[in-house]
Amino acid sequence: MTLNMTRRAALTGAAALPLAAAASPLLAGGHGGKAPAPLAHSFKLGDMSVTTLLDGSAMREGPKDLFAKAASDEEFANLSAENFVPSDSVQFYFTPTVIDTGSELVLFDTGLGQGGIAKAMAQAGVSADAIDVVVITHMHPDHIGGMMTDGAPTFPNARYVTAAAEYNFWSKMEAGNRVGDMVAKLVTPLAEKMTFLNDGDSVVSGVTAVASHGHTPGHTCYMLESGGRQLVLTADLANHYVWSFARPDWAFSFDASPEDAAASRRRVLGMLAADKIPMIGYHMPFPAAGFVETRDEGFRYVPVSYQLMG
Repeated sequence: MTLNMTRRAALTGAAALPLAAAASPLLAGGHGGKAPAPLAHSFKLGDMSVTTLLDGSAMREGPKDLFAKAASDEEFANLSAENFVPSDSVQFYFTPTVIDTGSELVLFDTGLGQGGIAKAMAQAGVSADAIDVVVITHMHPDHIGGMMTDGAPTFPNARYVTAAAEYNFWSKMEAGNRVGDMVAKLVTPLAEKMTFLNDGDSVVSGVTAVASHGHTPGHTCYMLESGGRQLVLTADLANHYVWSFARPDWAFSFDASPEDAAASRRRVLGMLAADKIPMIGYHMPFPAAGFVETRDEGFRYVPVSYQLMG
């Protein structure tokens, strides 16, 4: 990693904290006394059961500064209008995923630490003590916030998995870096239960690490494979279903290395489009699953409806 990336990663990681703090799991309460809104969505992938969990959601103003600072106001407004989204606000979603391989329950990311994931898991019928493996795609606050509850591991019977490059970077931060301090508090106490992966390594049978560095120094996607079917958990590879796909080279403000992040987006999204592999994106509109197609010089995200139900 270059010095510029190191500084940028530390700064952008800290900048992500206000966004995470603004998220709310209030969707769990339903509307006007009606039944609670769905917080869990399950489908089959071969012999695996895959469930996305809505940990929370947050509205944020000023999306252009987040997703397209270098673009003109006109270009950003036109692209937004063409895709039926406002150019002055954006809805973020925070969506961990749990898979049942038949022999192990594997949770990918732990959410914001505000209680939303517990409600979503309860709706899905999954208890925290049943989780066998916790995989951390990267160590931004909205992915590690739920690792501890009241000073104790939220998932007491789990082992932990993350990319070696990711942990090595954040765990060496000096005190006073907000993300580094969170890692020291929430992740480092569990390090003795951790396995550190590199590109191509296996988490469990049918789950393989796919390096996608750039958003953070060790950001990692995960390929799921079962019964001749595939799906990729893309984490924060692309953070909006329109702007990040249509203009994959636009720098996202929380990317540690915009150049590397853009290259990872093009490589992974290109693979998904070419091979027609579905994806789950951590910040995609819930239930966060969709397909990718090429469009012009970029891509288009196509949300699933019933395609993955069989």
